[in-house]
Amino acid sequence: MKKTDLVEIKKGEYGTGLLIENDGYISMAESENNKKIYESMTGGEWNVPNPFIVDAVFQKFDIKNANGRVYPERVLKKQVELYQQKINERRAYGELNHPAESTIDLGRISHNIIELHWEGRTLVGKLELNISEGYRKLGIVSTMGDMAANHLINGYKIGVSSRGVGSVEQKLGQTIVGEDFELICWDIVSDPSTPGAYIGNQEDLQQYVEEKTKKKKLVNEKLDKINKILLS
Repeated sequence: MKKTDLVEIKKGEYGTGLLIENDGYISMAESENNKKIYESMTGGEWNVPNPFIVDAVFQKFDIKNANGRVYPERVLKKQVELYQQKINERRAYGELNHPAESTIDLGRISHNIIELHWEGRTLVGKLELNISEGYRKLGIVSTMGDMAANHLINGYKIGVSSRGVGSVEQKLGQTIVGEDFELICWDIVSDPSTPGAYIGNQEDLQQYVEEKTKKKKLVNEKLDKINKILLS
């Protein structure tokens, strides 16, 4: 079976196929870099940055996502490490919206990822939107990157979501993505869903921001230990 013929494994399903997630997001309100871009373009003068680079949240490991799946730390970190080669070669691109296939359509490229790094469990970084000269000079939307930029300029919160191929199995009550997972890309979508995923200053990017009290921290530490046992 060709990768392009793979069937999408949907929420609650198991087996091998195309894994589509809604992971992180791009927000023009929560990153200082993104705020500057937004303010410069909404202050009465059309001033599209060149290049148009924004901060984004991409994904998290060892935490259940909206599809009920868990990406183990070793699985996701391995793929991110391999993906660095694509970043170095300027071919870490993705599309606007998730297609139901495992290949990237060059005619629908909206962005290219230029940097990724880990902040605790959260993968954050930067992406460059594929902006046309028509949009840059006159605001004419003619590419998927132009469209994504226009959404951001209007203050919309849009998502950054992974697409890959691999297996999913049920393991001790959790839906675990297998060691055979291969990351294809991160696309831009309308519905990001990784719990607590956001971008901001270093204090904002603490691992597990929902740990507001010492009691919650102790509980989560115990859960971490249990999860490591379950995922080992």
